[in-house]
Amino acid sequence: MASQESRVEVEIYGEYYVIKGDNSPERIIMLAQYVNRIMKQLAGRNPRLGRTQTAVLAALNIAEELMKLQDEQDSILKLLESEQKNTKRNS
Repeated sequence: MASQESRVEVEIYGEYYVIKGDNSPERIIMLAQYVNRIMKQLAGRNPRLGRTQTAVLAALNIAEELMKLQDEQDSILKLLESEQKNTKRNS
């Protein structure tokens, strides 16, 4: 069964956007709220930043979070693979 495309209007940092995607409307809203929160945090710490600079810094911060999680996942997968090899050797 094919997933249906959602269309949701969200507010991010004072601007309204219509977002279309395969995620549920609730998920899209949650993602937009997360981006909005990050942008507001950055703007609060750096009030002189313009909208574009704030958006770019938010994107970089979110990308860093993603890369850290990917690195952690890779480490866990390597550990699991190593444990599986050890278990097979000891069987």
